[in-house]
Amino acid sequence: MAHSEAERRAMSRALELAARGPRSRNPQVGAVILSPGGEVLAEGWHRGAGTAHAEVDALSKLPEGGARGATAVVTLEPCNHTGLTGPCSEALLAAGVARVVYAIDDPGKTSGGGAERLRAAGVDVEAGVLADEAGAFLEPWITSFRLGRPHVTVKWAQSLDGRAAATDGTSQWITGAEARADVHRRRAEADAIVVGTGTLLADDPQLTARIDGRLAERQPVPVVIGTSRVPADAAVHRHPANEAVGGQPLVYPTHDLAAVLADLRDRGLHRVFVEGGPTLVSAFLRSGLADRLLVYVAPVLLGGPRLSLDDIGVGTIGDARRLVIDHTATLGDDVLFEARLRERRPWPGKEED
Repeated sequence: MAHSEAERRAMSRALELAARGPRSRNPQVGAVILSPGGEVLAEGWHRGAGTAHAEVDALSKLPEGGARGATAVVTLEPCNHTGLTGPCSEALLAAGVARVVYAIDDPGKTSGGGAERLRAAGVDVEAGVLADEAGAFLEPWITSFRLGRPHVTVKWAQSLDGRAAATDGTSQWITGAEARADVHRRRAEADAIVVGTGTLLADDPQLTARIDGRLAERQPVPVVIGTSRVPADAAVHRHPANEAVGGQPLVYPTHDLAAVLADLRDRGLHRVFVEGGPTLVSAFLRSGLADRLLVYVAPVLLGGPRLSLDDIGVGTIGDARRLVIDHTATLGDDVLFEARLRERRPWPGKEED
């Protein structure tokens, strides 16, 4: 049975409802309950870990028996496992729902399978309604779920001879305006932008995303990693995205990158853009925590000791971190290499479900 226009409209509405929920390690999900005639009976969305899932939230707004014979329209396949709450597939069955329409499959090994459970009980189930829209909405969460941590993009700029700065430490600007504009565009696509305390103390960066010279509508949350104290007058304290995380930048006085990423994931910051200096960038590479590399190479020679990378755990040529170049682009006089590691090291925190 093909989905109806009423179900399509309900799915669009469910996506709007999903966006009301908090971003966290749990997915944002919305649900709409329709009568057999296509009228909206109830709406719901997930409000965070430990609260009712979207389907149950919607069902709770109906009297007992009010959903019998109804259609549940949900942005994500109803879950089929017991976590902090019970399985939504069982809640839908108990409510007497006759049909379930959802957009995309649950990627979890244990949480998935709700559609199969519902079909086995005689419920009519249809998947894939507005799948592209729902997939785009949930893509950051899905990627983070499959990795078991946020997706990490590591960026640096360097001279043709592999230097991040001149001998005296000056580095603004190695690359030209077009390359810098590309970096700002990518910052605006990220959830968090990360630097080390060394870069912060040396450059006092604003860490904002600017498009055509103006602050982008969407700003990444600023993150600082390192044990040095962040000055009270540092520009990062005035970042417009600080309001989203309590009014101050996220500062982690640690070298434990795994712990930092775990906390960022808990906060719903699934796309992390690392723009630190050689020490922090090298630490992410050494730990196997770089999913994508953006390397901007300027046609300039600097010489001297200030290399763009330091120790990344390669002691001999056989341990070299081989790359796959996915894309190259000429940006003014500069060249961008977009790459990923050919062999990924396992992430110890990756979830099995």
